Amino acid sequence: MATEATEQLVQLFAEESRVRAFAAVALGAGSAEQVARAAGLSPKETAVALRRLREQGVVTAGDDGQLGVAYGLLKEYARAAAQRADDSGAAESPSSGSDGTDVVLRTFVRDGRLVRLPAQWTRKKLVLRHIAEQTFEPGVEYPERAVNDKLRAWCQDSDDIDHVTLRRHLVDLRHLRRSEGIYRRPAEAAQAEGQAEMGQAEGQAETGQAEAVDSV
Repeated sequence: MATEATEQLVQLFAEESRVRAFAAVALGAGSAEQVARAAGLSPKETAVALRRLREQGVVTAGDDGQLGVAYGLLKEYARAAAQRADDSGAAESPSSGSDGTDVVLRTFVRDGRLVRLPAQWTRKKLVLRHIAEQTFEPGVEYPERAVNDKLRAWCQDSDDIDHVTLRRHLVDLRHLRRSEGIYRRPAEAAQAEGQAEMGQAEGQAETGQAEAVDSV
């Protein structure tokens, strides 16, 4: 669906008159006359362009005939394309190991901001753990307002999630413990992370030793 929709949009906006008509509507032109004037198109060009835009659903007309952009449809297309990219990435790269972790984080976290949460639960947990590790010190107590401010910063570039939802996920996964309005990242989380890193390092060392033996 996403691929087909993308191809249809590319074909739709391959015609300059449609791009100009769409831009005019996006900038507030509410009638064919206003679109023609703003876009510099003839009445015939405007009528043809608007008909195609409305057929594809990217421009709509209200009960009063006022034209508008179907932002909801465009967001739906964007989400479908993002989901397709997510699924493709999961198929092409591992979901475990340092390389797989880096791929996931580069996809969903950029410049210290959450782009969106993965649909795949394993990858979602990985991203949430990263947010917890980067945001909260183990054993430190944070009032709810401070937690909200910190998580709100992660959500600035995402239309799909807000700080309340993000906070709930962190609590559900026990990255944060809540008691009487105070949140704390468990100290044992840091210990577990350290043990995991040591285990990974030992595993890599053993692999290297085994490879060295094999090569002799």
